[in-house]
Amino acid sequence: MTKFLWIALGLCPVTLVGTTLFLTVRTQAAEAPASEIIINPSEQKITQQKIAQLSQSNSTLQPVAQQLDETSFDEINQNSQTTDALAQVTSVSQLSDVQPTDWAFQALQSLVERYGCIAGYPDGTYRGNRALTRYEFAAGLNACLDRVNELIATATADNVTKEDLATLQRLQEEFSAELATLRGRVDALEAQTSELEANQFSTTTTLTGEVIAAVADVFGDERAVRSGEAEGSRGDLDINTILADRARLTFNTSFTGKDELRTRLQARNITPFTRTGTPGASGDTGTAMTRLSFDGSDSNDVVLDDFWYKFPVGDIADVKVDFANSDFFDNIYTFNPVFESSGRGAISNFGRFNPIYRQQGTAGSALTVNINPKGRIGLSLGYKAPNSNNPDNSFGLFNGDYAAIAQLAFRPSDTLNLGLAYAHSYDNAVTDSVTTNNSISVSGGTGSNFANNPFNNAATSANHYAAQASLKLGDRITISGWGGYTVALNENSPSQSAEIWNWAATLAVQDLGKEGSVLGLIFGMPPRAGDNEFGGRRDRDTSYHLEALYRFPITDNIEVTPGAIVIFNPEHNNDNSNIYVGTIRTTFRF
Repeated sequence: MTKFLWIALGLCPVTLVGTTLFLTVRTQAAEAPASEIIINPSEQKITQQKIAQLSQSNSTLQPVAQQLDETSFDEINQNSQTTDALAQVTSVSQLSDVQPTDWAFQALQSLVERYGCIAGYPDGTYRGNRALTRYEFAAGLNACLDRVNELIATATADNVTKEDLATLQRLQEEFSAELATLRGRVDALEAQTSELEANQFSTTTTLTGEVIAAVADVFGDERAVRSGEAEGSRGDLDINTILADRARLTFNTSFTGKDELRTRLQARNITPFTRTGTPGASGDTGTAMTRLSFDGSDSNDVVLDDFWYKFPVGDIADVKVDFANSDFFDNIYTFNPVFESSGRGAISNFGRFNPIYRQQGTAGSALTVNINPKGRIGLSLGYKAPNSNNPDNSFGLFNGDYAAIAQLAFRPSDTLNLGLAYAHSYDNAVTDSVTTNNSISVSGGTGSNFANNPFNNAATSANHYAAQASLKLGDRITISGWGGYTVALNENSPSQSAEIWNWAATLAVQDLGKEGSVLGLIFGMPPRAGDNEFGGRRDRDTSYHLEALYRFPITDNIEVTPGAIVIFNPEHNNDNSNIYVGTIRTTFRF
């Protein structure tokens, strides 16, 4: 019986409950705590006479049992004065007479260390080979059951109660109609989502758009003339008010989440206010200094305006490949963050950034590498070929016009940016059936005629130098500026050179009157040809550019920007009267 009992206790204390059901003899005795139970190998001896009497007749079972219990109790009480009391142990190692080799060792270890319901004697023994009394059995079973109940209560203390379940059921019944309605809406939403997924444009491409509608006009007395030309020889300045537009749809695609493929479509019909080959022609002001930042006309035909792919090389660099209509100013930081955008920045072409970023116009292919673009010190390298698609002689990727640029950017703080840039350009002035207009434009079409074409259409190479800075004062004020110097060389007469200068300063006050608004002031000198060893093509005076604008947001997607430009001494010629350009630019973004 001892072996069976301890194996059962070791396997599962709960099974002890079933064991008690087999006890058919009721015991009448005083209740004693487990700590007072006496263990003695000599006690509770049942005589053969008592066993014989018990087995002879069922009619004498109760008296014999009563007599047995009384006799056993008397013996226990007599021996209780001389035996040791049990003491609770927490580890089976505290029992000196229990060895790991004992057949019931694991069962005893589980009961002691896992459930804490086995006691030992004060002398450190367990006495596992002596007979078990029914009182000892009852006390041990009760201790184990109490411990099991304690563990169950602890493990389920945080569980949902029956009352909680009843409350949830009641709430479900009360809101059954609302739940059914919500279920229907969710089903409808899932159906709509499935429909959108089945007919969506792309999982990798996003679409953005920008539309500009502008009212503009030019005011003044006479069209500007170059130094050396007769005053008024190009006629009166007679420009009518225009209403024109530019629309762009941009598709941005990413294949890895870090790269970007851009495809931009454009339609526009904004005639530039500039110098034309024919005096009195539409838009002719006699100078390129009056150009707007967003001008250009394709008679609203849709054309591919931008097409490039950019990808990172780890955390070291960003590489960008322009396939068509490349621009350095889209690839390299220009140090004029508030005014560099044609749709939201300056209203003049000159006021956007240093002309060094306009080399070779907005055509052809380009490769740009920005090294450490987010670091305190960054390096940008770029190469551009405007006629890269033309395989004829004097054209192509490396044998035609080109420009190369390098820029070192210093960012000593989050508010101050400094930059030094160098560019080399070459214009061969060759025109063929593919390149119908390959005019010389050393200064990016922003200065005087002599500054853009210092050698009267001769092939020209040039070295361009620029220094620029941007400083943010607080959260609202940004000050930017630049200075540029160019040495142009006549490739037909290498001994002839020309010097070209330009500079500008800008002030932006943001959130003036309304959040998102910008008050802007721009003042500077457009590119001016100084010393020139070719035929007197030198600007003898100095022009100044003054621009004021105020960008006011109507909504998050609509902005209105009224602005005015004053060109003092256009074409760097004091004989010319000042020219005024006014515009109201409305920009829609989506």
